[in-house]
Amino acid sequence: MERHAETLEARARPGRRTDASPGSGRGPRGPAARHPDLRQLVFDFDADPIVQPATVPRPGLSRRQARGLCAWLSGQAAEEIVARHYEARGVRILARRWRGTGGEIDLVLRAADSYVFCEVKRAASFDAALARLRQGQLERIYRAASEYLGLTPEGQLAPVRFDVAAVDATGAVHVLEAAFGHF
Repeated sequence: MERHAETLEARARPGRRTDASPGSGRGPRGPAARHPDLRQLVFDFDADPIVQPATVPRPGLSRRQARGLCAWLSGQAAEEIVARHYEARGVRILARRWRGTGGEIDLVLRAADSYVFCEVKRAASFDAALARLRQGQLERIYRAASEYLGLTPEGQLAPVRFDVAAVDATGAVHVLEAAFGHF
């Protein structure tokens, strides 16, 4: 019994309770047991709202790095949403974020009749997402697609389609098939 008490004292942290609730006879369970810093949030709906920054910076990250991390993670999430959208329609995913010497392609897919190279854009609205597509980026996509096709059995003669998938702030997907021309 003394050994058990010593173990509990060793695990205790300042300001942390070691029991779940009075008389429960159990310690913390679920995520709180694995992550003792998690705690139940209490909301006061009558209080004035507290404005929080859009990103919660991790220790050691500058604001710029935190914004970059947030943008990268939201881009990853948008690509995952679009990949699921294509898979639900029976299109096979060949590669995600395929990088060649010419550039990067977000999604390389194989439809029944062609290879599909999809550029994913995420923004607050569909129009804002599509406005982020620039001519220089299209050229890099063309170069990377040409390099990828060089690795396929059909080579440069393979049927190709270039799609743009726009993801808005709610996670809705709008795919523009054959959005831009061939190289």
